[in-house]
Amino acid sequence: MAARTVTVAFVGVEARRVDVQVQIAGGLAGIVIVGLADKAVTESRERVRAAFASLGLAVPGDRIIVNLAPADLPKDGAHYDLPIALALLAEMGVVPKDAVENAVVFGELGLDASLAVTPGVLPAAMAAHGMDLPIICAEACGPEAAWAGGDVIPAPNLIALINHFRGGAHLEPPVPGEIAAPPPVADLRDVKGQEQAKRALEIAAAGGHNLLLVGPPGSGKSMLAQRLAGVLPPLTAEELLEVSMIQSVAGLLQRGRLTRARPFRAPHHSASMAALVGGGIRARPGEVSLAHRGVLFLDELPEFNPQTLDALRQPLESGEVVVARANHHITYPARVQLVAAMNPCRCGGGAGMCRRWPRCAAEYQGRLSGPLLDRIDLQLDVPPVTAADLALPPPVEGTAEVASRVAAARAAQTERAGGGEILNAAVDQKTLEAIAAPDEAGQALLSKAAMSLSLSARAYHRTLRVARTIADLDGGGGVRRMHIAEALSFRRIRPGHETESGRAISVTGK
Repeated sequence: MAARTVTVAFVGVEARRVDVQVQIAGGLAGIVIVGLADKAVTESRERVRAAFASLGLAVPGDRIIVNLAPADLPKDGAHYDLPIALALLAEMGVVPKDAVENAVVFGELGLDASLAVTPGVLPAAMAAHGMDLPIICAEACGPEAAWAGGDVIPAPNLIALINHFRGGAHLEPPVPGEIAAPPPVADLRDVKGQEQAKRALEIAAAGGHNLLLVGPPGSGKSMLAQRLAGVLPPLTAEELLEVSMIQSVAGLLQRGRLTRARPFRAPHHSASMAALVGGGIRARPGEVSLAHRGVLFLDELPEFNPQTLDALRQPLESGEVVVARANHHITYPARVQLVAAMNPCRCGGGAGMCRRWPRCAAEYQGRLSGPLLDRIDLQLDVPPVTAADLALPPPVEGTAEVASRVAAARAAQTERAGGGEILNAAVDQKTLEAIAAPDEAGQALLSKAAMSLSLSARAYHRTLRVARTIADLDGGGGVRRMHIAEALSFRRIRPGHETESGRAISVTGK
């Protein structure tokens, strides 16, 4: 009868059960692995042979069949080494079969039988806890697996596991890794002038809104974006688990150390579509998923490939990425706050310095599709910083003061939501209509602006979301005309676009 162990296969961040069955049968000598395994899995046979040889064990000179069930679920990764090795040891009689049958086994073998750090231990441990089974993993992965709360058996190498199962030694359970201190954040006091941009940053942080900053080089766009992390509140316990699961699959957790700081990802504009939204041969999470519950900063936005940017439209709307393959679909969470920065034109100087203005600006900004811009709630121009601005004393308010107002606004949203999606940028349409209905004067202003600025239905509702956030920062209460007016001031019009009256709108939108 075949020996068995249990491991997992990853479908996105979800770990699904896989039964590893090993049988020594008659026939031509060799190890055959079946069950839709990729190259990293089939290479396990060579690592297992070398690990056995380092322990003085010989692989039986018979045909060894390794079946990974269910057979129609794709398997990839090197973490199948250890479950195959333990099942083979059980089939050889080296360890008791019942000792390895009732555990989730997860680990990569070195040629010297050592166990290496393997990505995805946290979701694997969560799956083991859900199956009410212990997890066997590398000693270095123990602190990460311990966060799942179940039984963990960490081992430095294969011989330690053999001794543990034969009663020669006992492997002590690990303790969870520590919560790392958040990295130091830059203060908003470092930014001279740019009061409107700071206000937009505060609104974006309070409601989880996407933000676009347009201005010449040196105007402080990147400085503002980098200071958003300090304004955002720390991750909640639920959000911490979500973020850590993605980071574990991506191999970004070090020694099981978690952090409550929100992710901040800033990919280069040469990033491919697979790098940004996820995909590739093994369909790994992209930057938009690695920034889940945090900030995705795209500097020099028009320099990104237009098709790559348009691939962000669905994640920004739904909060998840679906990577389609011929025989399966993989879903990664991607509830991000997009912050983008760009020059007004390819020359960078803007209306006062570009000799081809406004044609140069229209061509450059035309690389951004209208549907993508529709999903960016706050869009504003960042003027150049003057010498007078630089001579000013440091601002009275810094990151701490803004963060306290943001926390109060988010607390109001939490209380209003009653356990659902709390941020104004992500509430469903029915909820938005209930919480953001403006007063009569505000509705009249919004209706008039929607006609004169040719706002789409999405832009119309996103203006309401921003107005609701401004009202929350204003102490709660209903959405009034002044909240609608401020929200509309952040709906930027691109050069060359005209209103119904035929008047060209300037780059500042005024």
